[in-house]
Order: sequence, then C-alpha cells, then structure tokens
Amino acid sequence: MADSPPSLDPVQLGAYFALIEVASLLRHAVEQQLREAGDLSYVQFQLLARLGDAPSGSHRMTDLADGVVYSRSGLTYQAGLLEKAGLVVRGPSADDERSVTVTITDAGRALLGRVLPGHVEVVSSLLLDPLSRDQVEALAGLLTPVRDHMRATPPRSAAPRRRKDGA
Repeated sequence: MADSPPSLDPVQLGAYFALIEVASLLRHAVEQQLREAGDLSYVQFQLLARLGDAPSGSHRMTDLADGVVYSRSGLTYQAGLLEKAGLVVRGPSADDERSVTVTITDAGRALLGRVLPGHVEVVSSLLLDPLSRDQVEALAGLLTPVRDHMRATPPRSAAPRRRKDGA
C-alpha cells in the first residue's frame, strides 16, 4: 500500500484558508488605496517605503528585491518607472561597482508622505481595529517566527541566475 500524501487537519486547513483570505482582502484594499492616492502599485509603494525608512534613503537593488520578495528583473522595471516619475534615482553603488543603488528623491518622499496616512488607515481599519491590543501582539507573536522560518532560506537574489539557453 502506497503512503498517503501529506494532508492538513481541519484546524490547519481552516487557519491556512483564513490567512490566505485575510492577506488577499487586505492586499486588494491596500492596492486600491495606493492607486487612488498616489498612482502607485503595491511594489512601488514597498520600494518607496523601504527607501524612505532607510537612514540614507538608499538601498542596493539586490537588497530591495530580497526585502520585497520580488524578482530582480521585475524590480528593475518598477524602479525604472519610479525613476521616470522622478521619485527615485539609480546609480552605481559606492562600495561595489557591480551593484546598483536606488535612492529616494524629495519628490518620492513627498508622495510617500501623501499616501502613507491613507495606507495606515486601510491597514488599521481592516486588520488592526477588529482586534484587541493583546490579539495584535499575539498575531505578531505567531507570524514573526513563521516569517523568520520562511526567510531562513537564502534570499532569491543569492540563487544562481538561470541562463536563457537552458544550460
């Protein structure tokens, strides 16, 4: 008799489906708010927020790709759109000429300042307001080790690039 495939019990399945549904509903609302408030995609907002949060206002592209869990090529495209809009500038890294550094501009900081209050309102009203402070702390306590476990594998940028010829 063959081993049966792994399965989830009803509680595990319920937790998984609830997490996926909450994440999908929240992301949809956040994306809508970002489009309306700043004509930004979710990834573009993540880039600006990470840059705006950095003391120098800069990050290497590879680090940004790992942080926002996005492909290098997709991130390059999104950073290019932000650069065309005058929200970031790209240039060679000071400590590694092979790396590209992205820096938020004053216009990028201003846009971030305009969209952030609405972003916080959406996250608060949909995710945090229905929970008590203790529940929010418990949620963070539950999700943090899961995130850390998932992030324990080498970042995608560390994986070798596949060649187009399949070799």
